[in-house]
Amino acid sequence: MAQQVREIMTPAPVTVESLTPLSEVAHRMRDEDLGAVLVIEHDELCGLVTDRDIVVRVLAEDKDPADTTAQSVCSPDLVTVTPDEDVGRAVQLMREHALRRLPEGKTAVGVISLGDLAIERDPESALGDISSAPPNK
Repeated sequence: MAQQVREIMTPAPVTVESLTPLSEVAHRMRDEDLGAVLVIEHDELCGLVTDRDIVVRVLAEDKDPADTTAQSVCSPDLVTVTPDEDVGRAVQLMREHALRRLPEGKTAVGVISLGDLAIERDPESALGDISSAPPNK
């Protein structure tokens, strides 16, 4: 079983610049089969945008996705981990803050998700099975 976050995190996550229009973010999510992208500004992590953020903070508010930036809807106060941290610490942070994803530090080197944890710790569970399945097309 993996001991450090680096062993199970998704490396090189998809990032977008803070001023990227949400319409472009949504296209990236669709094309790369993602539920979230990291938002960067000046090469530093400044937020996370999920598909739910787009629906709740843009579409449900009747905002135009082409005129709304990633920075304006992202979750900016991120809880993060480092690749060297213990996986148990990542689990603790996810539980404590009710998170589905934890980015790595300030440089967006990786992300650890509930799916990553399920595949590593309980691959026979429903979540582990779903997380390891190929994407729906």
